[in-house]
Amino acid sequence: MRILVSADMEGATGVTWPADVEPGNPQWQRLRALLTGDVNAAVAGLCAGGADEVLVNDAHSTMRNLLLERLDPRASALTGRHKTLSMVEGIEDPAVAGVVFLGYHVGAGADGVLAHTYLPNSITEVRVDGVLASEGRLNALVAEEFGVPVILVTGDDATCVDALEYAPSARTAAVKDHVSRYAAVCRPPQVTAQLIEERAKEAMSLAGRRRDAEPRPHRVRVEVDAAHLAEAATLIPGVEQIDVRRVQYTSGSAYEMIRCFKALTVVVAAAVEQSYG
Repeated sequence: MRILVSADMEGATGVTWPADVEPGNPQWQRLRALLTGDVNAAVAGLCAGGADEVLVNDAHSTMRNLLLERLDPRASALTGRHKTLSMVEGIEDPAVAGVVFLGYHVGAGADGVLAHTYLPNSITEVRVDGVLASEGRLNALVAEEFGVPVILVTGDDATCVDALEYAPSARTAAVKDHVSRYAAVCRPPQVTAQLIEERAKEAMSLAGRRRDAEPRPHRVRVEVDAAHLAEAATLIPGVEQIDVRRVQYTSGSAYEMIRCFKALTVVVAAAVEQSYG
């Protein structure tokens, strides 16, 4: 049974500050080891629960964060950028029977450690079908369309609460309790590893590919922090400006929805000016 692990970084053990997750920083180098430790704990639990293959999709920033030389040999790593389905690349494989959202975080506009949705700034809110959407919710819609259940979510305590809204059956593991966007009460890696491993083993009871869901349309509304960013986003066919700082689009499926959203974030990021945003 193959399980996909989508490994983000903001919700990993010990992470609380932008420098912890920005490639090239000394702090990022140190926290890479803790992220890899969280992944290894999940792999151990998944395998103990019956998984015979684990694919870890490195899903943060440049998507080159995991320390391959420290990765549990029972897992393989999908590393690097420009993937068709971004954070959940690999979920389209018919052999995948479950997905883990590891190191996740709450979305832009919510209260949690390093809260954001895809872009660390510029985007202030994302709603899908009228509901405030984190990356977890967006990716869960894609997983549902491919018939793959979300079986485990790890991150701060706010992330675990968020997960109950979009994946109510999933197991959760809170590796820290958020205090502010840049502060948390963190548990040491020895403690979080045990927690993640236990919850991952339990989560395997939820694994099992379902029938692919019938694709359905999704309306996405994105709020940005400057008018010119909204205007730039309308360069993407189908994206319309509905307010000074808001755009929206409708896609016929979750697959199309996440791909358009990724394109939108690329365009918005490129339109940001260094001094005035």
